[in-house]
Amino acid sequence: MTMELDREGIKAIIPHRDPFLLVDRISEFTPGESAVGYLDVTADMFWVPGHFPEHAVMPGVLIVEACAQVGAVALLSLPENQGRLAFFGGIDGVRFKRQVVPGETLRMECTITKRRGPIGFGTAKAWVGDQLACAGELMFAVK
Repeated sequence: MTMELDREGIKAIIPHRDPFLLVDRISEFTPGESAVGYLDVTADMFWVPGHFPEHAVMPGVLIVEACAQVGAVALLSLPENQGRLAFFGGIDGVRFKRQVVPGETLRMECTITKRRGPIGFGTAKAWVGDQLACAGELMFAVK
């Protein structure tokens, strides 16, 4: 199943709000299985003045958070998870392959690989164009 969501549609599924909603749109998702989302990285984002003033680079932790928000859309769109929260349960094997800077669009993909009760596991990747920026394994705790 392929569905698209804008920011309002995303906010109807996950509780994140500005300045910490790090997904602008979802181009496709299958509840409980996977999602693909995008973030247009702009010069007016909250982290730009301090990371770093002369060479803005999106913090790696925010790239991982953006990937997790995409995964949370997949998990929290399941009927049994609607209205719940998805917290980090773990972050494993994350590697950063390139910097992400204002003016670029980050494409995040998260595939849910396993679910057991309130715990979900996913593989996440973030891309700029055809270049891998970040990849790793995420664990979600749904409360």
